[in-house]
Amino acid sequence: MLDIKMIRQNPEQVAEKLKKKKFDFDVAAFKQLDQERKQADTDSQNLLAERKQASKKIGELVKQGIPVDEAKQTVNETLAKIEQQLDNLKQQATAAADALASLMMSVPNIPDDEVPEGDDEEANVEIMKWGEPRQFDFDAKDHVDIGEQVGGLDFELASKITGSRFAVMQGNMARLHRALIQFMLDTHLNEHGYNEVYVPFMVNADALRGTGQLPKFEQDLFKIEGEQNYYLIPTAEVPVTNIASNTIFEAGELQQGLHFVCHTPCFRSEAGSYGRDTRGMIRQHQFEKVELVKMVKPEQANAELESLTENAEAILQKLNLPYRKVMLCGGDLGFSAQRTYDLEVWLPGQQKYREISSCSNFGDYQARRMLARWRNPETGKPELLNTINGSGLAVGRTLVAVLENYQTADGGVDIPDVLRPYMGGATKL
Repeated sequence: MLDIKMIRQNPEQVAEKLKKKKFDFDVAAFKQLDQERKQADTDSQNLLAERKQASKKIGELVKQGIPVDEAKQTVNETLAKIEQQLDNLKQQATAAADALASLMMSVPNIPDDEVPEGDDEEANVEIMKWGEPRQFDFDAKDHVDIGEQVGGLDFELASKITGSRFAVMQGNMARLHRALIQFMLDTHLNEHGYNEVYVPFMVNADALRGTGQLPKFEQDLFKIEGEQNYYLIPTAEVPVTNIASNTIFEAGELQQGLHFVCHTPCFRSEAGSYGRDTRGMIRQHQFEKVELVKMVKPEQANAELESLTENAEAILQKLNLPYRKVMLCGGDLGFSAQRTYDLEVWLPGQQKYREISSCSNFGDYQARRMLARWRNPETGKPELLNTINGSGLAVGRTLVAVLENYQTADGGVDIPDVLRPYMGGATKL
């Protein structure tokens, strides 16, 4: 969440900056709730002082000639009234603090000054392109038709087992999917220096609040209701980033690098996407990702975002898949993000670039919600970390890109060179 001290200093400026995200920050509501909380605290302090003075009055009353029992009764009646007032003020203070906390949790992160203005993805700014889309001398098919031809990719079977937006993979198709995962992990571990981590695929509500999915995006989640009330993870970002929650890291630990790579399935309800990308694997309820997460000092954050994005790009380049890099505009920027680069891979079957990775710098927004900190050796005091993450890559969409970009005229699919060792040396599906 945002720093409440910063908002108090200039709430109007915060509201103006949030307009870039098309968010209307209610300055009046913030000021009112903050004042109600402050007033309840002030009144409570005054009553506590009054209670302290009242407890000393028995002796004064006795000195004035009032019998001891009567003096005690008078003071006790006064103290009882004060206690009732204190209870009322405590409830008021709690209600005001809860309302203020709820408001703060609903306010998105402030976008970076370099983030372009714009309402939606149409206003995203292209930074660069890599590779040239292949020119086919035959009619290029999409991955659904390719999967039917080579076999092993079955959406009807998945629909029978579960429902729409799922896939069943078998044989070499399943092996190719697994090969992509292993290739991505090996690259990030051996060449980019990440630390592999295995995490639960279910998390509690606190973890989702920490990274910003709750309370705003609960409808996008799959909730397991029961004794625990867990949620299936929408991305490995949630459990991996929460490794740092309620933790203070020493400076030496940051020098060693809190850089993690993690492969998990991901689960999303896709609420609000009815009718979009219903064909194939582009938008699924269950899909795999290899996620990259970094927790760094604030002064390192911008450079580390660039480095993480380059790490994700390296996978596309090794697979020789044409892509472009765009900076998201304010209206398309995620709730918790300050700045985001999307990597979009070329899909011949759609004749367009589609997102395959989203790499974001969150500043200290998530860290403040999670209390993820490091100890500054110069001051000896804890300070908030900055968090960064991105997909390296979304596995299902990478499989789609490989199938479509490496399809052949005879209905087969060439296996990219870098994947052949993971496929037992096979060269073609």
